[in-house]
Amino acid sequence: MNRPYLDVTPTAGRDFIMRGLEGPVVMLNLLRFRAMADYSAAPALRPAEPISGAEAFDRYIAHTLPFLRKSGGDLVLLAMGGPFLIGPPDERWDRAMLVRQHSVAAFIAFAEDPAYLVGLGHRTAALEDARLLPLIEQQPIAQSFLSA
Repeated sequence: MNRPYLDVTPTAGRDFIMRGLEGPVVMLNLLRFRAMADYSAAPALRPAEPISGAEAFDRYIAHTLPFLRKSGGDLVLLAMGGPFLIGPPDERWDRAMLVRQHSVAAFIAFAEDPAYLVGLGHRTAALEDARLLPLIEQQPIAQSFLSA
């Protein structure tokens, strides 16, 4: 199995900022959950009874949404995943998530908010592996295809 990706590396974070993206950014999240949540890195958040990774992620979403919305962002899509239609047959993602933020600066401010960071342990407990791809919408181009 390949190594899991759970956090932004310093290099990836620097490169993201250096791209100089302007305007809204949409974050595509691909998420694979642990069968059982692992709260060893966040024992203060550990529930009384064991829960699944999916349940831990639901707790993360419930904690995160108020901070995301306060920062001007929103959850655009939260969807159940599964096997690929086009892609490796042995690779699966349990959920896909799209998060829209009105700017890179707003996204970074949200991600560094100390009150938001308090609940980040639910995400860590939930995930076996993840991918995060920043997307920039191409509205004028997309509209020309849609109206054709």
